[in-house]
Amino acid sequence: MIKVTRLDHSELVLNAELIETIEATPDTVITLTNGKKLVVSEGVDEIVRRVLEYRRHAHPTQES
Repeated sequence: MIKVTRLDHSELVLNAELIETIEATPDTVITLTNGKKLVVSEGVDEIVRRVLEYRRHAHPTQES
């Protein structure tokens, strides 16, 4: 799960596994796998960073 901010400054916790695409149009639009679109104030690079951080924590590598 990642936290994002809507344009009205309300926070939303989003399941990062449901993100299909992220676009800058110039607002950042996140399209989910169900077709729903969210417009957020964070930039594309920040969303990508949060998703990567989430995945590192959710799926840690196994070290022998």
